[in-house]
Amino acid sequence: MSAVADAGPRRAVSPLELFFDVVFVFAVGQLAEHLHTELSWRGAAETAVMVVAVLGTWVLTSFDATFLDITRAQTRGLVLVVMGLGLFMNAQIPHAFAGRPWAFVVPLVAILLLTGTTAAVTASVAVLRSHYHRVLIWAAVSVPLWLVGAAVDHDARIAWWAAAAAVDLAGTWLRHPLPGRVFPSRYFVFDAEHMVERIRLFLILQLGETVLTIGSSITDAPVDAPTVAAALGVFVAPACLWATYFLGGEEIVTRQVASTSDPMRSIHRAVNSTYGTLTGLVALAVGSGLVIGHASGAGTVRLSLLMFGGPILYLVAQAWWYYVTTGRAWAARLLACAACAAAGVAARWLSPLVSVLILDVILVVLVIVLTRVHRQVAEALEARGEDRS
Repeated sequence: MSAVADAGPRRAVSPLELFFDVVFVFAVGQLAEHLHTELSWRGAAETAVMVVAVLGTWVLTSFDATFLDITRAQTRGLVLVVMGLGLFMNAQIPHAFAGRPWAFVVPLVAILLLTGTTAAVTASVAVLRSHYHRVLIWAAVSVPLWLVGAAVDHDARIAWWAAAAAVDLAGTWLRHPLPGRVFPSRYFVFDAEHMVERIRLFLILQLGETVLTIGSSITDAPVDAPTVAAALGVFVAPACLWATYFLGGEEIVTRQVASTSDPMRSIHRAVNSTYGTLTGLVALAVGSGLVIGHASGAGTVRLSLLMFGGPILYLVAQAWWYYVTTGRAWAARLLACAACAAAGVAARWLSPLVSVLILDVILVVLVIVLTRVHRQVAEALEARGEDRS
């Protein structure tokens, strides 16, 4: 079967796309602020709902920018409009479940409908127009749920918005199928390298915003020995999470996408894993703030869940992608998650400083192991590519 679209020339990520990403990475700090303020199971559920909303709009617009060609004036206009709407939406995150639900939902709904409609009307390839018709049908289910959630009182809002987020998340994960109609990714040729670079830069920005959020906690804390030690300790964690991907892991992604017969499927799975990495970084940022603010205090269940649960979410998302795409480089990540889970249980009775030290040791060992594993997997993928040629 022939390809349904022409990939065209390889395009570098444009300054506008990077500018666009900054607006949505701004949400990391906002989500962390909301979770820190509402530090409860309900607050965690509210944060998870808004993670889905934020990432869903980023995913839709990022694929639009790739499919519709960011060099076109019409596509650039779409991205700029979504940026403005997204900036306003993300600014309302700390207040979305309190007094400003409409200020959060109206730009969200506008983005969902605008991105889908634009691609459904202007895409140059019939299969893309058909796909975005299905995207709009899925949106027709979730949008009323978002709107009703904004209209009801605070107590009922979480149920309506959770249902809306579940629809949007399922649509993104499943590529918005309808009975007998699915997106033929195996035969769709597109600029996969461009999306690999988009994901790479977006992850860098997420990690950077996490560090900035931790820096804000350091700013508000006293300058004494326990606080300085805690600050150094919590910085090691995101640095190690950075290394788990950027010390060889990204090379595997690039090689795998270049060698697979269905690169879009790999890209789609990489985008899906972003939900786990972003949620994990938000949890880690909040947990780091608790450690810095109570460096000399006692361990708590909340601190354990955030400091160890955040890296677990991040690493599980990575492990899933490596398992379903390469079948390798996942076991070490899951072993580190098991170690984090055990340490998280023990951390209830340990001081925050000791807990951070244990987390750092686990992550440093993981980075050392993964550096070797990534090299071996990259060599295997390279050898496979040479055999095919």
